Amino acid sequence: MPTMRAAIFHEYGGPEVIGIEEVSRPEPGPGEVRIQVRAAALNHLDLWVRRGLPIEHTMPHIGGSDLAGVVHAVGEGVEAKVGTRVVVDPSLDYDWYHGEARGPDLGTRKLRLIGEHTDGGFAEYAVVPAANLMQIPEGVSFEVAAAAALNFVTGWHGLMDRARLGAGERVLVTGASGGVGTAAVQIARHAGATVLAVTSGPDSVARVRQLGAHAVWDRLEEDWVAGVRSETRGAGVDVILDSVGGPMWKGMLRSLGVQGRLVSYGATAGPRVELDLRHVFWKQLSIMGSTMGRPEEFRRVMRLVFEGAMAPVVDRVLPLEEAQRAHELLEAGEVFGKLVLVPG
Repeated sequence: MPTMRAAIFHEYGGPEVIGIEEVSRPEPGPGEVRIQVRAAALNHLDLWVRRGLPIEHTMPHIGGSDLAGVVHAVGEGVEAKVGTRVVVDPSLDYDWYHGEARGPDLGTRKLRLIGEHTDGGFAEYAVVPAANLMQIPEGVSFEVAAAAALNFVTGWHGLMDRARLGAGERVLVTGASGGVGTAAVQIARHAGATVLAVTSGPDSVARVRQLGAHAVWDRLEEDWVAGVRSETRGAGVDVILDSVGGPMWKGMLRSLGVQGRLVSYGATAGPRVELDLRHVFWKQLSIMGSTMGRPEEFRRVMRLVFEGAMAPVVDRVLPLEEAQRAHELLEAGEVFGKLVLVPG
């Protein structure tokens, strides 16, 4: 039986549980394709899964929701051609979860993700649904395509679908040096919004400004709430896209203007927040959750990336054999944008 190299873990824990092993090469079933992986990018989700996020996973587990490569083999009923350069939409069952129909089993069905509920792209080969493929045009690298996938659709869905961000509005992006944060700054600028951002460290502040943010604060060194108040002349922002949670929520509620919208898609600093309801009803705020995005949103924002209207920030590209080090770097907060792994 053919084998492949994969970054895999057999138990939950720190980065040390990840090893490079020879495992069986997966075979595509009906409606599936096998991808020869050329690039796969890390997300904070990979850290949560490795630590044992309480959601069903394959075990032993191969992570990696963001992957791009070449169609290597196809299953029954698939029209995709072997050799086609593709990037993968990582969302599974997303249309059903967010569609108009709400059946009686809504509470028993779960939104699933490649690399979380299935094995992912941190390997030489991966099997995915053919319906999740999008062709990569010539001139766009596998690394760029993989680095853009999950974070750009997440940023697009949070800002454009959930928050309904409009031209001329003011948006605050927290965690702006992360994969989704760097994407969100560009998406908001593309939408015609005034972009404010919060990150940590002077280097990150400078780089977020270079992405197009109009004002950026270092949350470790500056009173960013006062900064937002001054920048908006006391009016506050219309939208906040937040991945941090935890200690920043108190300040975020103060930073929103009347009828402001706070969209949460993560909790990297902790899931427990302090919520002063007086801000909510006095200013008629909306608080909503967001995750990933619909297939049509994935294709729309990826076309913008392919056209050069925006681009993922790739911190560095590492060989697959350094998957453990990649986890360590991301966990330590030493990454601006995305880390990408490539099989040798």
